Amino acid sequence: MPLDRAIVEFDKILRTLAAPAQSTRPVPGDQLPEAELSEAQRSEVAALMRVNHVGEICAQALYQGQAITSRDAGLRRSLEHAAEEETEHLAWTAQRIKELGGRTSLLNPLWYFGALGMGVAAGLAGDKWNLGFLAETERQVEAHLASHLDRIPAEDARSRAILEQMKADEMAHATTAVSLGAAELPAAVRTAMTFASRVMTTLAHRV
Repeated sequence: MPLDRAIVEFDKILRTLAAPAQSTRPVPGDQLPEAELSEAQRSEVAALMRVNHVGEICAQALYQGQAITSRDAGLRRSLEHAAEEETEHLAWTAQRIKELGGRTSLLNPLWYFGALGMGVAAGLAGDKWNLGFLAETERQVEAHLASHLDRIPAEDARSRAILEQMKADEMAHATTAVSLGAAELPAAVRTAMTFASRVMTTLAHRV
């Protein structure tokens, strides 16, 4: 990798892990009133949002790794555009965690570099598999967000608005990947991805 490209990629890592994420779109639900939640409810919602924040950390790393190794310039642009939307999700979840009095995961560097390696591997497998990995990731994230919407108190409209918009964006990313020629991943790979996701969400909920 040329030195200038390596510097750009290293800067992406630093900005994701050390700098506050910025959003060009308004935060969904930002104008809605804050719900009256118990301390237990606030703690649980903050933990769920922390899990979602970790998911967005991983998304940044996955897209970066996939773009680094993609052979197609058009696909790289699509990955970079999706990463921009995921940056907004990163900003939204970080803000909501702060509002709820919670904190982000202490293991974010671990999540990032693990996901970066997975993204690089997906890209090296070839663009159709790269897209297939992207589509399957987004489908699993969509299902994960739907489960969180079931767990968040109905009166917490601010958190729900964020998750609903994130869910819509993830669906769009998966659809785009399929339209670009994503291959269907083998069942064993999908199962392994599900297992890895469960490990991450379980740990991030606590740490």
